[in-house]
Amino acid sequence: MYNLSDYDYDLPEDRIAQHPAASREHSRLMVLDRQTGNISHRRFRDITDLLHPGDVLVVNDTRVIPARLAGRKSTGGKAEVLLAGYPEGREIPGGKRYGFECRCLVRTSRRPAAGTEIVFSGSLAARVTENHGEGLHTLIFESDIPFEAALETVGSMPLPPYIRRESGNGGPPENAPPDSEAYQTVYAARSGAVAAPTAGLHFTEDLLASIREKGVSIHTLTLHVGYGTFRPVRETDIRKHRIHSETYHVSPVVAEALNAAKSKGRQVVAVGTTSVRTLEYLAGKDGTIRHGSGSCDLFIYPGYPFKAVDAMITNFHLPRSTLLMLVSAFAGRNSILQAYETAIREKYRFYSYGDAMFIG
Repeated sequence: MYNLSDYDYDLPEDRIAQHPAASREHSRLMVLDRQTGNISHRRFRDITDLLHPGDVLVVNDTRVIPARLAGRKSTGGKAEVLLAGYPEGREIPGGKRYGFECRCLVRTSRRPAAGTEIVFSGSLAARVTENHGEGLHTLIFESDIPFEAALETVGSMPLPPYIRRESGNGGPPENAPPDSEAYQTVYAARSGAVAAPTAGLHFTEDLLASIREKGVSIHTLTLHVGYGTFRPVRETDIRKHRIHSETYHVSPVVAEALNAAKSKGRQVVAVGTTSVRTLEYLAGKDGTIRHGSGSCDLFIYPGYPFKAVDAMITNFHLPRSTLLMLVSAFAGRNSILQAYETAIREKYRFYSYGDAMFIG
């Protein structure tokens, strides 16, 4: 269960969702009982039926920033930049311009050397300062306006590489929302992610209201999803893989509420692998969850003893990915791979804009 090939499966190209569903909550929902391996098929709007009064639903309120930038080198060549995370501000001595440093994936005709200047539209410009390999570079950006405002003006939504179209209009179908809306959860609040916590894309405000009316409490944490979520595992023995680190925040109020619910035997349901990783990273051996902010680099694969999460909502993940390894740890590798075979046969839609699973 530690061999990378143990997490491979064949997915027909047409099963990869290229567009959002016309309605978030009308996506399909596979229900997997991790104790018995039994599978049933529903619609995501039925998620309320799977939750019980007193349960706790935990969602990730990170907000995706328009992290894809199109620019040109000072020599005139095209440059495509994808922020690998949210940049850190810095002072620019003697000036009034805003400065920001960030690691980015940079695509140009030739590998950019240190000192390469890249100019974007508006007042935004960048300079390459370091090459880290695999296309990753450190860039220092400068702008006349705060960076987030500059991104809103210049950047576009960073759709995953398996969505083979430009971001913009989310259709077809004709009534599908644009990516700027569809690739964002309805509860997104804290800017900083370069990829969406996609399990949350299925919720609507009305569905969340119905869940609350049933007596289920909903609490938020933050984990800013970085580009590493798409970074392939290259180690044959998965235990040697070094997972990416992502910034998290869990408030004292949320930690206290979760611990109170667990003390009463309530079910903690995590929405997405990001919520799972954060809760498990902050959970002690007895399951008590601490509050705080920092960087989470927890790699969950089969054999991991779950301490905080009782059930999860998730999408269908890429072969050989750390996300597939996480759900395999939760439900069992054989059960997950059998569920994926069923999903392919039943024509479920896969990946970010695809359908969902409830594993309980």
